[in-house]
Amino acid sequence: QVQLVESGGGKVQAGGSLRLSCAASGIIGIIFRNKAVAWYRQAPGNQRELVATLNGIGSTNYADSVKGRFTISRDNAKRTAYLQMNSLKPEDTAVYYCAVDRATGQGTQVTVSS
Repeated sequence: QVQLVESGGGKVQAGGSLRLSCAASGIIGIIFRNKAVAWYRQAPGNQRELVATLNGIGSTNYADSVKGRFTISRDNAKRTAYLQMNSLKPEDTAVYYCAVDRATGQGTQVTVSS
């Protein structure tokens, strides 16, 4: 069973950057590399929103709200996925979760002040 641990969240001012990490365990690299990885976020009072996805062949998709600012990537040898977030806005404030199949982690809080 896959376990995921997100890290890298924090508090930044608008315009700043953060890099989130998602470390997977309970899965070997050769299988992890073929899995799609997704990042979601959920702000207080809002539904969970899909932010970005990266499949096993390197195709990516992004929510319109983050296109051009966020980049999803992965290191299959480390079984880790990343979300590089640049030009952060206050509306990016949320708990960010990664997902592989039906597994998600506990999330990491991102707070962007104006």
